[in-house]
Order: sequence, then C-alpha cells, then structure tokens
Amino acid sequence: MPSNSQVIVTILLVVSWVHLHAATPSWVISGNETKIDLSSGSPRRVVPSVPDSLTLLDFTVFPPRVTHLSDIPNTVIGPPSNIAITPDNTLALVANSIRLDPSNTTNWVPEFSVALLDLSANPPRITDRVTTGLQPSGISIRRDGKAALVANRAAGTLTVLALHGTRVDSLGEVAVCQAAEGLSDVAIAPDGRTVLASVQKGSYLAVLTWDDILPQTTGQKISTYGQPYRVVITPDGTLGLTAGAGAGNRIDRDALTVVELASSPFRATDYIALGAIPESIEISPDGRWLAAVVMEGSNLPSNDPNHTDAGRLIMLERSGKSFQVRQSIATGRIPEGVAFTRDGRYVVVQCHADRELRIYELRRGRTRDTGHRVQVPGFPSSLRASP
Repeated sequence: MPSNSQVIVTILLVVSWVHLHAATPSWVISGNETKIDLSSGSPRRVVPSVPDSLTLLDFTVFPPRVTHLSDIPNTVIGPPSNIAITPDNTLALVANSIRLDPSNTTNWVPEFSVALLDLSANPPRITDRVTTGLQPSGISIRRDGKAALVANRAAGTLTVLALHGTRVDSLGEVAVCQAAEGLSDVAIAPDGRTVLASVQKGSYLAVLTWDDILPQTTGQKISTYGQPYRVVITPDGTLGLTAGAGAGNRIDRDALTVVELASSPFRATDYIALGAIPESIEISPDGRWLAAVVMEGSNLPSNDPNHTDAGRLIMLERSGKSFQVRQSIATGRIPEGVAFTRDGRYVVVQCHADRELRIYELRRGRTRDTGHRVQVPGFPSSLRASP
C-alpha cells in the first residue's frame, strides 16, 4: 500500500505532466504578404503600406490566441507551403521567395533565402537565415526535426537544410528538373527515405530517395492530373496526394491525384474531381481526412462572367487506398492555404482577398463554420500547422 507522501508525489507528477502538455502551443502560422494582390483577377504588384508579417494562432484554447509578427518577408507567389514547423513545435522555417524588382515597377524577381523562427522565444523571433536556390517555395521537415528540404521553384532544385538549435545551415542542392518546369513543393514520407517533389509545368511528381546527406533522384516520374502544386504524404506513408490546375479556361473542374506508395514502382491509381483551381491540400494528423481549397471562379476579375464571390473548402475522407468527397463548403474569396490543427479538431482557411482566416470545426464526421474570423495585416498567402 503506497504511503500518503507517495500518493501526493504521484499526483503532483501527473498534474505537472498535464500542465506541461496543455501548455505546449498548438500553432497555426499564416504568412501575410503586402507586395502582390490577387484580388483583381491576376497577380498585381502593389506598393506595400506595411511590411510582410506572420500571424501565429495558438489553438490550446478557443478562440485561439493571436500574435502578429511584423517584417518577416513571405509571398503568395508559390504554393502555400512555404512555411513549415518542426515536430517538436519549437522552430519554423519561412521562405522568402520573391522581392520587388527595383528596375521595373510592375514586376518581381526571385529571392533565395529561408528564415528560422524560434517559436520557444517570447515573443517568437528570427534567429538565423540561410541561402537557398532561386525562389524557395514548398518546405518539408523530416520527422526527426534535424533536416528539411526546400523546393526552389525558379531553379529546379531541392536545397537540403540542417537544423541544430536555433541555427540552420545548407548542406547543398539536388537538381530535380529544368528550371522552367517549376519545382513547386516537396513532401518527405514518415520513414524519412521517400521524397516526392511536384514539378508543376512538367505535370509529374519526381521520386527521390534520401539515404545519405543529399537525396538522390530515381528517374521515376509519376503522371498527375494537370499541374501538381501542393504535395503531401499520408501519415501511414502509403499514399501520396497532389492537386493542381489543368490547362483549361480556369473554370473546368480539376482533380486530386492519388499515388500508391506501397506498390513497386509507385503509381498513380485514382483521380478525384475537386473543383476549379485547387490551390492547396492538407492531410489531417490521423490521416482520415483531406482538406482542399479551390478558387471556383473567385480568383477571376469582377467583370468576368464566371466570377464568384466565394471559393470552396472540400473535405474528403479516406476510403481504402483512396479518398471520397464528403462535403463542399463555401468560404471566402481566393482561398490560399488550408491547415488542420494538431488535434485535428479545427480547419483553418486563408482568404486572400478578405485578408482573413476562417476557422471551421470538424466533429463527428462533419465540418461546420464556427463563424470565427481572424483579421491579418496583409494578404494571407502561406499556412502551416504544428505537425
């Protein structure tokens, strides 16, 4: 029979563990840029009134705690995956993909740096920066939190980053495709060995293996519907998923490509219609749900006959080796990023033209709009949640 003191010690340990666990932030980070406006129907350079920023949402409570961090460059040019958070929830990588062209008032040019954000600092702060290839876009961090890959869209390369403490270093670059093909995003499988990279203009996923310091290309190209943009891998490592626009008139229904990673070689096995111009997709932490945001004409000029005032959030459920559409929900104009909270309970959608984040709740297999909105100091352009 334990003594009273032993019981008290046990209770204190449990209470301390619960307190520490509950105190760990559940981050959703939105990158908000002020240089490029999409609301007129096409990317348009604007004179920034304020610097780019990040908005940090902490979902350990609801409504989430909100913190804005100013003067952290980011952009809407590229997939909304140019932010990534380490598995231990202490660091984030933020890509600086473009800068305004000083010699041309209507243009921009590729940038080549990634910033390291210390999320454990109060307030969070940038502690290091590293040089990458031209136009760093999609970022994926390995499950051990010690390394990351950055897809350099204007270079056709992957930059390999090493993370140690509050420092980040480049270990080198790997050529994946021709620069003009647009290497947009990258995903690392849970085993840390399999890598999928989306070659947007080439309309394929490139397959790499990562057994040494630098990944190695395998030469395999997986055909996709349209031009693949965001790419993710399910938590069990069995499926790769990507979506992107076709080459039509911007109102045709585009599709999700499902890739079977348990087969040898990998192969595309299914295409699931989503809607017009899927901008981003994200998998839930348990792998059961996939969220996709589609433009549905909300990105078209107001005088276009196919213009709409709303994009859509598409919710799909895992069904064996594929997914099925369960809901299609109206959301704000020009939805950019989408993310699940760490517990899978909430879904956050960026609405570029409205300069806001919309929060949805997933409960008992149905997703509903909570009605909660977070206004951000810029055009919300990239989004990532704690893994």
